[in-house]
Amino acid sequence: MTTEPAKPTTFDQEIIRSNEPEIFSELSDPERLSRIHKEFDEGFNLLEGLGPAVCVFGSARTKVDDPEYQLARRVGASIGEAGYTVITGGGPGTMEAANRGARKPGPLLSG
Repeated sequence: MTTEPAKPTTFDQEIIRSNEPEIFSELSDPERLSRIHKEFDEGFNLLEGLGPAVCVFGSARTKVDDPEYQLARRVGASIGEAGYTVITGGGPGTMEAANRGARKPGPLLSG
């Protein structure tokens, strides 16, 4: 029994999984590139007035009691104290810790 390819349910799926046989791509390559270009333009326009910033990447699975979480809070605080904006994916774990550190510099307590 053969199943028909599924329509993409998100823009990301249309772009990232377009070459997979189980996804039916609705856009041509030039259309996908145009969409990606628009997303970059939107992002750069949103960030243009931000000033100096540092982007922190990290695991969303880092727990609050993990030493890496505490380190990310200290790093976020140091970045903020140096006058930079902290940019993350905003998720939990390491990214949350960097955001928390940047927002509340000073003594860092567990949790």
